[in-house]
Amino acid sequence: MNDSRLRLDLRDLADEVDNVDLRDRVLRTSRRLGVQRAVASSAAVVVVLAAAAGVAFAIRPNQEALPPVPAATVEPSKEAVAPPAGNGSSPAANAPAVLTGTRWYLSEAQNNVTIHAVKGAQDTVVARIAEDAAGCVRNTVKVSPDGKRIAWVQGAAGDTSGLGTLMTSAIDGTGKKTLGTAILCLGTNAIRWSGADKLVVRKGEPQQVVDVRTGTATTLDQREFQAASPDGSWGARQVNDERTVGNGQQTRAYHYTPDPVQAEHHDGWEANGVSKDGRYITLGWKGTDPSREDDSFAVLDTTTSKVVALPVSGDVRRVLFTADGTVLVRQVGKIVVLDATFHRIGEVAEPKTVESYILLSYAA
Repeated sequence: MNDSRLRLDLRDLADEVDNVDLRDRVLRTSRRLGVQRAVASSAAVVVVLAAAAGVAFAIRPNQEALPPVPAATVEPSKEAVAPPAGNGSSPAANAPAVLTGTRWYLSEAQNNVTIHAVKGAQDTVVARIAEDAAGCVRNTVKVSPDGKRIAWVQGAAGDTSGLGTLMTSAIDGTGKKTLGTAILCLGTNAIRWSGADKLVVRKGEPQQVVDVRTGTATTLDQREFQAASPDGSWGARQVNDERTVGNGQQTRAYHYTPDPVQAEHHDGWEANGVSKDGRYITLGWKGTDPSREDDSFAVLDTTTSKVVALPVSGDVRRVLFTADGTVLVRQVGKIVVLDATFHRIGEVAEPKTVESYILLSYAA
């Protein structure tokens, strides 16, 4: 068989092949690929729909769906707070059990200094004190840690010397009593509570401790008294560069270096609160003018001289140690409540009416 004959035989054999068979084979292959693509697309849609519905499906290789598996249930955190109220209050507006006592605030309007008692969302005015020309009342008025007394320095009419009369009264402003004269009313913390029955004031140098029950004044040594624990058992003091906390039986020195950028805007810093056990102190700035400063910018562990990381986010306006051991962290529109070891208990909303007020005290 020569090459020409072989080519002719092969051409005849090719002509005998049915073109329809080739077309059917191509179509079958095309349909099979199409089915596979459709199954894949359907599975993708099922996954998307299942995710939206909170249900998971499993696709078998033979394209049969397994029974739906319920999505995992997420338990709310034990520290979860209520959703925001419609008036724009903070998330804990409906959690009054977190802070059942009374918070005391200070406001000023129309030549009067006003003391507010806030319990839950209820803001009640409990006392008003007439302001004086030197602004002594506003700069000094404070509520005792147990919430039972008010203390302040009252300047004389027309007197702008910065000196006045030390006064005290019941929390509602009744039962006023004079405790001393020529008391300085200017400065970051002109008068300071040491427990519920004593006030530390400045009448010349050094400071004096005044018993509000008897009016008896006792002169302190040269160590400047800065703050006390709510029950007065621990005190924070300073002499020169040495800063200490003590309770009469033990004394502990601590140190702190503030952020230099922040520090340049202030006239130093000091302790403005002490925890019930004397371990922690709150730190506040001293102003460059003789006005009161109630805010806190940090909490310091005096056993390590390290700053405590508070379990809050955002700016802190004030940290307040209370007589029952809880810690109040005031932020914009809310107060976060911590236990004595700084673990979060919850939070409560501050009524919008008191957002501009000064937080003075809390009593359970």
